[in-house]
Amino acid sequence: MNFFKSHFWYHKSQRNGIFFLVICIIIVQSVIVFGDFSSEDTADLHATEVLAFHHQIDSLQAIEIENRKPKIYPFNPNYITDYKGEQLGMALDEIDRLLVFRKTNKFVNSNKEFQKVTKVSDSLLNKISPYFKFPDWVVRKKQSSNTSWKDSKQPHYKKKVASTTDINKATAEDFKTISGIGEAFSERIIKYRTKLQGFSFNNQLNEVWGLEKEITDKVLAVFKIIDKPIIKKTNVNTATFKELLKNPYIDYQLCKNIFEYRDEVAELQNISELKNIRDFPLDKYDRIVLYLVAE
Repeated sequence: MNFFKSHFWYHKSQRNGIFFLVICIIIVQSVIVFGDFSSEDTADLHATEVLAFHHQIDSLQAIEIENRKPKIYPFNPNYITDYKGEQLGMALDEIDRLLVFRKTNKFVNSNKEFQKVTKVSDSLLNKISPYFKFPDWVVRKKQSSNTSWKDSKQPHYKKKVASTTDINKATAEDFKTISGIGEAFSERIIKYRTKLQGFSFNNQLNEVWGLEKEITDKVLAVFKIIDKPIIKKTNVNTATFKELLKNPYIDYQLCKNIFEYRDEVAELQNISELKNIRDFPLDKYDRIVLYLVAE
């Protein structure tokens, strides 16, 4: 008994202190358990200031997305590459159709022709066509075809007559007598004729850059090859690489193939042996041999 009495017996002031401490603990626990600490000042997500802030953030995000988009500058659609076509949203088969068309040495000169060749959808054409930039002569041609009816009342001048019908002797002024042939085209025909040393085949006129078949037909209806040109031929067995490249129908790769074949056989006995060369363009054989001889 003395043991328990020594631990639980306190004098009056100690008992009052313990009782007060217990009361304080109960009060604190009650406040914690039953007290409401939530704030009445809740944020209104629909407040004008909040909505304005969100709108500003959305605007900045839209500007950032727009800035990240690749910029499109005016370009000639005839020279679209795989990478450029993919950027514009074209499918691979649409790009391939354009590349195959261009390999024929032809050009698209209007939005309608571009769609006809590539078969792109109307929506994609409307999206990318504002960036198309065709050569100046194409633009001038369209403008001349869209002249008003008042132009028809202008006085008509006497049609000029060509001084010759020989296409290899015709001057720039002679070619201008053909409807659709102006200063640029007439000079371009003469420049290409000089490069060829004269036209040997009528369809060589189709090789003039930018000249449409409709125009070449008009030219050939008036001008013919009366006297075939005398072309200076190059000996394929002794020609240098640079001399062989002067042939208007031989590019770098074909020139390289010819030299490799010449090294294999030592010497071509007949010019027709060119047909044995790997990847030789047989469709151009008759033109290539105009400038070559095997001696």
